[in-house]
Amino acid sequence: MARAVKPRTLLYAALGAGGLAAAVLVPVLLLRGGSGAVPGWAAATSPGPLSAAHAFLGEQCEACHVPLRGPEPTPCLTCHAADAPQLVTRPATAFHAGIGTCAGCHVEHLGRERRPILMDHAVLARSGHARAAAEGTPKNGFRHALDQLRLLLGDGVADLSQDVGRQGRSLPAAQAARLDCAGCHTYQDPHRRLLGRDCQACHATGAWSVPGYRHPSPRSEDCVQCHQAPPSHYMMHFEMMDRGITGQMHARVEQCFLCHQTDSWNNIRGLGWYKHH
Repeated sequence: MARAVKPRTLLYAALGAGGLAAAVLVPVLLLRGGSGAVPGWAAATSPGPLSAAHAFLGEQCEACHVPLRGPEPTPCLTCHAADAPQLVTRPATAFHAGIGTCAGCHVEHLGRERRPILMDHAVLARSGHARAAAEGTPKNGFRHALDQLRLLLGDGVADLSQDVGRQGRSLPAAQAARLDCAGCHTYQDPHRRLLGRDCQACHATGAWSVPGYRHPSPRSEDCVQCHQAPPSHYMMHFEMMDRGITGQMHARVEQCFLCHQTDSWNNIRGLGWYKHH
């Protein structure tokens, strides 16, 4: 006489069969019909709201995510094709040519108020951008993505590939040494190239501030080793105005110490805080 099957066993079998069917059916539906093919799928799996800039995408996960691979550069460039030529030709942003991934620094699902930009110098270091940019031979996925974009959109960006030549956390010294900091930050260089291109010798990648830096003695007379006078000091303005204001009628441009204090350029010896420019 056959043993009766317990209802609990039947329930578990049904649940198992249902789960297996869902595990097969849901990916098939998503691949064929997109995130809207399964009701409530996007809302249930989203790690957080999109930024205000991308809020118009709603629950269209496939607008940025490639099935089975996640976010890739080509979907991003489909929308940002007009921005790409500027990104890869401006010195400050030319590093995009050698990155190969947008999601490394442009992180989404952090909330509507957050801009999707979280600069991660580790991504730059891993990309080998420093050497590639210096030699004019950018390497990897960005160029490939541009080529794919050309195929998708036509000849409107056909010449684009020809132009391709986490903030707050410092990298280990070995990784930081691979970066070509001056290649991106030349326009921000307050040293006016007087201190060379080896930014890592003083600066960390987490912040511009130099930990432990101490200015030379206020009695130092070697200011011009690091500081360059503004253009006005090489014109008649220096003789007609600056000398008279400070009372140093015979001062030379390179003798900064005769007029300026070391805490601020606007703190004038014998005069106090004065800003006339």
